[in-house]
Amino acid sequence: MKTYLVGGAVRDRLLHRPVHERDWVVVGATEAEMLAQGFRPVGKDFPVFLHPQTSEEYALARTERKSGHGYGGFTVYASPDVTLEQDLERRDLTVNAMAETEDGEVIDPYQGRADLDARLLRHVSPAFSEDPLRILRVARFAARYAPLGFSVAPETMTLMRGMVDAGEVEHLVPERVWKEISRALTEPRPDIFIQVLRDCGALKVLLPEVDCLFGVPQPPLHHPEVDTGDHILRALRQAPADLPVRFAVLVHDLGKGITPEHVLPSHRGHEAAGLPLVKEVCQRLRVPNPITTLSLGVCEYHLHCHKAFELRPQTILKMLRALDALRRPERFEQFLESCEADARGRLGLEDREYPQVDYLRAARDSAANVDPQVLISEGFQGAELGKALDRARLQALTNLKNTYGTPG
Repeated sequence: MKTYLVGGAVRDRLLHRPVHERDWVVVGATEAEMLAQGFRPVGKDFPVFLHPQTSEEYALARTERKSGHGYGGFTVYASPDVTLEQDLERRDLTVNAMAETEDGEVIDPYQGRADLDARLLRHVSPAFSEDPLRILRVARFAARYAPLGFSVAPETMTLMRGMVDAGEVEHLVPERVWKEISRALTEPRPDIFIQVLRDCGALKVLLPEVDCLFGVPQPPLHHPEVDTGDHILRALRQAPADLPVRFAVLVHDLGKGITPEHVLPSHRGHEAAGLPLVKEVCQRLRVPNPITTLSLGVCEYHLHCHKAFELRPQTILKMLRALDALRRPERFEQFLESCEADARGRLGLEDREYPQVDYLRAARDSAANVDPQVLISEGFQGAELGKALDRARLQALTNLKNTYGTPG
């Protein structure tokens, strides 16, 4: 019975990156032996155990055989006669197929260390093609390690394209797809995740509403980069590493994908046109409700944000109500961050000033600072109280507009 540190912990240590969790593989042991040593079983599909003191995961060395479609279509074989090399061979990428002994020796049968040095994400074996979820994992790793110069190996990209062409991606369940998307969007380069999926053809299957934005022109006066898909990638690079904000940025311009060709490059009304598409994507991927709500708000009102200084106080108050900004200031802040990323996700305008966010923050605060108790003390109640509140908030927004001025 021998125990090895495996996977990401070995990879990140060799890259001199922080190691946040450690996984172990046990060779030459049975489930009974693990239980006898106090390990707690947690694996449903294959034997995984938690260490009695550290709670780190220890898995028995295993092999896998394809037995169906999708992520779960495998028959697992775990036995004391499975070798470390056999266990590592079933892993996705060579950089994830290294192990380390208790005394620090790195075991690297598939040249993962060489690929780390070459900054390549390369599949271990043809068995990679048996699990379509690995396409999303590779794209996610590309998004994580792009700042270090990593890219997907050409032969791995070719293999991924073949998997897409074979229809394997269509068998992925929405929950697994969303889990990978949600993790990838918080990586340092979420735009690389989308680009890799597009390069192998998976984006057209998983997010066709986003894929069709590439090649759609926009007015160069407002969008010097012209291409809508390019704009989305640029906006993702500008967005803070917050999942709701980045997902809202990803889908905020879906309406531009269905603009009739004869009116291009204009996209008048794309906000309203995009709402049903955003709803469809969120329903299909089982996106959590708070993220869906933010995404719909950004889709519908991002142009309001860009034109904030041109809006009448009545329009601003209506927008604040629609976004539930007075009761949910944290979501309104995410809305502002999404709109700022949209404004800066344009060629040559990455460092532009965007004073609209400060103005709309001040507008929200002005409206929120109207005290209903003062109005109640003046005798207002019921429906009349609501009307009085609206009048007071409208006056506060009017005063703000008169004192704030228009930048420039």
